Amino acid sequence: MTDLAAPLRRAAPALLGYAAVRTLGLVVLAVWSAARGKSAHTLLTARWDALWYTRVADLGYGYEVRLPNGDVHSNLAFFPLLPWLERFMHAVSPLSYADGGLLVSLLTSLAAAWGIFAVAEHVYGRRVGVCAVLLWAVLPVGIVQSMAYSESLFTALAAWSLYAVLTGRWVTAGALALFAGLTRPVGLAVVAAVWVAGITSFTGLASRFTGLAPRAEASFVRDRSTAPAPGAQVRPRALGMAIAPLGAAGYVLWVGHRTGKGPLGYLDVQAGWRNGFDGGAAFARFVGDKFTSFPSALAGVGLIVGVGLVLWLYVVGVRQGQPLPLLVYTGVVTALALCASSYFGSKPRLLMPAFPLLLPLALALARLRTSRSAWVVGGVAVASAVYGAFWLNGSGPP
Repeated sequence: MTDLAAPLRRAAPALLGYAAVRTLGLVVLAVWSAARGKSAHTLLTARWDALWYTRVADLGYGYEVRLPNGDVHSNLAFFPLLPWLERFMHAVSPLSYADGGLLVSLLTSLAAAWGIFAVAEHVYGRRVGVCAVLLWAVLPVGIVQSMAYSESLFTALAAWSLYAVLTGRWVTAGALALFAGLTRPVGLAVVAAVWVAGITSFTGLASRFTGLAPRAEASFVRDRSTAPAPGAQVRPRALGMAIAPLGAAGYVLWVGHRTGKGPLGYLDVQAGWRNGFDGGAAFARFVGDKFTSFPSALAGVGLIVGVGLVLWLYVVGVRQGQPLPLLVYTGVVTALALCASSYFGSKPRLLMPAFPLLLPLALALARLRTSRSAWVVGGVAVASAVYGAFWLNGSGPP
């Protein structure tokens, strides 16, 4: 317990700030929903993907919806870890599957916040860690962190896996990557980070992990007097790399076997949802279509600015010397989000796990006086809470 108490005390300001922001968002959502005659609880637990997850938890796989245009929406598209946890919560408590999913999301959002703090503190220091967590909390689509969705669960697993990589805990990193691969298809980003980290360290290029980040070097280039003997970590590193892809690969192969379509069967399932990877062509057409009339052209400009900001933050992260595992992870998450042909309204929440994009902003925020940064975060938190309530009562996250 003492081993856990000290890190928890260090993370306490970040976690308390995160809880305050999320509580504000839920309060505003409750008031807004009540004013519109809607249930905030239903919005959080029983719409869009949350319904698909609870159906898997309740009935297992095999449910599908055939649309008039011939598309087939199969619940095989949804990875199993969240439904498993919903089923567990239902088995050990009086909670429904939906409420079990909500509780999982609330708990893992705190775990995700702690993981983000741990990564940012390790690389840039405690103050930046706190700022990174608060920025993640006040994202415009941050309300998804409190829904019965898998984003919070995945981000928690990804953040702690990356932290384990940065601190040389290879088996832990691989195990968490395995579970991340059972949560969402983008679990491949965590696997890629673990593999690149392992390969780089095997080839003796560990200094590439550090770049200019002042604290990252500590985990890879330690005092020679206390460094382990050469090859001492070869076995755990190889084991971590070996187990990392088993979650994603296992589920994809199981879907292929179940559908009778072989290793690529999961791609057929996603195609039924009109999901695929087209290099961003469909998204580019979607943005281009916004310029066919004046009102929608403003939305088109906003989309271009938003994508430009994401890419700019990634480039700044490279220039600031973020550790290589973070850059690999963020690059894969961003590429899959922006270059997929999935529903375009989903892209903001698909980018949510790419928390290292926030590190340049966290560095800038940390340089401000505490009072000024508090006003900035507070103002953005209010705007985020209002937008989240408006969004969830409207089009919401698909």
